[in-house]
Amino acid sequence: MEKGTLVEFKLQGDASDRRRLAVIDRPEGKKNWIALDERSHPHTLHARQITYIVTGQTYTPTEIAGFWQETQAYLDPDSLEVAWEILEGESVEPAGMAMLLFSEKTPVFCYAAYCLLSEDKLYFKQKGDRYEPRSSSQVAELKHQANVEAQRLQEGQNFLNRIQCALEGESVEWQSSDRVRLDALERFAVLGDEATHRAPALELLTALGRPETAEAALQLLVALRLWSPHENLFLRRSQVPIQFSSKASEMSAFHLSSPPPDSHPKRLDLTHLKVYTIDDESTREIDDGLSVEFLADGRQRLWIHIADPSRWVEPGDDLDLEARRRCTTIYLPTGMIPMFPPELATGPMSLTQGKVCAALSFGVILDEIGGVEDYQIQVSLVKPTYRLTYEDVDEILQLGVQAEPELEAIATWSKRRSSWRQSQGAISIHMPESSIKVKDDEITIEVLEDSVSRSLVAEMMILAGEVAGRYGEAHSLPLPFRGQPQPELPSEGELLQLPAGFVRDCAIRRCMPRSEVSITPVRHASLGLDTYTQVTSPIRRYADLLAHFQIKAHLRGEPLPFSTESIQELIQVISNTAYESMLVERQTNRYWALEYLRQRPEEIWQSLVLRWLREHENLGLVLLEELGLEIAMHFSRPMEVGERLDVKVTYADPRQDMIRLTEMSKSVA
Repeated sequence: MEKGTLVEFKLQGDASDRRRLAVIDRPEGKKNWIALDERSHPHTLHARQITYIVTGQTYTPTEIAGFWQETQAYLDPDSLEVAWEILEGESVEPAGMAMLLFSEKTPVFCYAAYCLLSEDKLYFKQKGDRYEPRSSSQVAELKHQANVEAQRLQEGQNFLNRIQCALEGESVEWQSSDRVRLDALERFAVLGDEATHRAPALELLTALGRPETAEAALQLLVALRLWSPHENLFLRRSQVPIQFSSKASEMSAFHLSSPPPDSHPKRLDLTHLKVYTIDDESTREIDDGLSVEFLADGRQRLWIHIADPSRWVEPGDDLDLEARRRCTTIYLPTGMIPMFPPELATGPMSLTQGKVCAALSFGVILDEIGGVEDYQIQVSLVKPTYRLTYEDVDEILQLGVQAEPELEAIATWSKRRSSWRQSQGAISIHMPESSIKVKDDEITIEVLEDSVSRSLVAEMMILAGEVAGRYGEAHSLPLPFRGQPQPELPSEGELLQLPAGFVRDCAIRRCMPRSEVSITPVRHASLGLDTYTQVTSPIRRYADLLAHFQIKAHLRGEPLPFSTESIQELIQVISNTAYESMLVERQTNRYWALEYLRQRPEEIWQSLVLRWLREHENLGLVLLEELGLEIAMHFSRPMEVGERLDVKVTYADPRQDMIRLTEMSKSVA
């Protein structure tokens, strides 16, 4: 190349699309050239860095800017479409394109044609020094892709505009196209770096100048009023379904308007019995009731009536499959996530006061010390007489209301039953249990009293479970039998060294193995029973419903709906799903407990040291007795298990599951 030749070049490592022009000054060795740009700044160029050579005229560095400015007037990309149609598949060089477009091959026109061709992504593709027109189908497809991309960019800009409006407090109507981006933002807020398809979320956070973190995504969703500041991330991380399937909802509505035929048309009529349903005031799924029948021979038959949702559900139908998918009703401080559609669960499935209801009733005669002497299981009709709370029952029993001898009799039998189970090796642990409720972000924590009424109901439910287990064992039915291995408890001497009450019970609790579910009977150590299966909450636990299906089919004399193999498979699925649901409940309760404490930094709480977690680190577990909450705490001084102290919350972050307690003053035990 002679001195003064104008060239276009690229710098090594420069990934930008910027066009650079320079004038050749002199050779540099055998393969390089020294070229001067418009500021006369020298560049050493190899031949492969030169992308275009302007021919027909030489230039000086001071003329580069004028040449570039003159070229700009001819860079109209739309002009290529006409040339593409004229060429009809024939390849072309920049000079030929200059003739087509401008009717001249001047250096400016040739370079303008080169710029148009090299930047074009629609009509031409480069092949060596020439450019081949694309086929009509290729151009059509590329135009379609370009339109789609332009639409995507426009939607993105419109979405960003709506985001800005929402952040400024304006009312926004979100579009269907926004859902993909909002879903990505929600996934990132929930799962962080583990979330898939994070790009839309990261792009949005970057566009808004916010950090690319899960916490920032959460804060943005709150600011947009799409999420609550206390959004339940535990629930969102889980596989727990929130909405009912359309099929289940449709079947529920159909059953309400047109009840299905009863598979047990000849139920035992027990509507003459006085039936007590006993629950918390807020309970809406009423799944058990109690009666006592005074027999002619002077004996008494206890009746435990359990709601019969299988009156409305058949194995394998849409309601059954939905319940199987959920496995359990989840109880959260903010409300419950039911196993069945609520209109069924709290309606015809429940034992409603004053209404004739379908039930599975367990009639039991106990011997004088509380053991089962005789039992029967009946598919029945009952008519609940009283809808009582635990407090109501405690008051009736305390006052000795003479009009309710049935309730007094049930209470007497429950005490005998408890004593009998203790004689069979039952292990009683009495640790405080908290009920956390949240309404309109107002948190209340109540410690459930270990009352006579609660013990009464618990004993009757355990009794029904033993009877169901005995029936299954006697008839070799594959049921979800629940058992618990015998624990290795501390010796009596070791327990006596611990303070009586919560500290001692906490030590025993640590030794208790998890309960297990099997298709064959197995001993339940803590209940003191050789066989036991849960049957008392079929509206709320799928395993209980499963037992109902099997027992009712056997009572009808029909083949069992579930084989041994099917029961085994279902038990595995149920156990895994129920465990995940339990974790959601536990984590959510923990969150609201910490939030409750965070909101009360000035409150002083009486606490009891339950046990050491890591004694060498002075880390122990304390019980906030007023709230029934167990919290890990680092002690600032030597401490004894069983010691009482006053503590104050100095730091709490529910989102990070962090809390720090500090001792305020030492109390005398």
